[in-house]
Amino acid sequence: QVQLVESGGGLVQAGGSLRLSCAASRSIFSINAMGWYRQAPGKQRELVARFASGSSTNYADSVKGRFTISRDNAKNTVYLQMNSLKPEDTAVYYCNARVVGGLDEYDYWGQGTQVTVSS
Repeated sequence: QVQLVESGGGLVQAGGSLRLSCAASRSIFSINAMGWYRQAPGKQRELVARFASGSSTNYADSVKGRFTISRDNAKNTVYLQMNSLKPEDTAVYYCNARVVGGLDEYDYWGQGTQVTVSS
């Protein structure tokens, strides 16, 4: 089991910045993949950025060059620094942790944090 607690969402003007935090209840070394997804009204949840195997990272094309994922292993926390925000970044952002056990994969989700970007 992994509990994820997100923070850092809010309302910001276009061009502004926000930093999201996701604190995990256990060592992130024991988590196979960890990252951020988002879901806008009427749309499917989509990958924003994540740490995959090792230290490799994946970013959605729409956020490359603007968002940066990072982590603090000592705090079991993953961050998402979001710069040059656009109205289309408005969504609920969810932290995700994927744990692989044998042939099974388990996905854990945070409660979500709202990010609203005004034009």
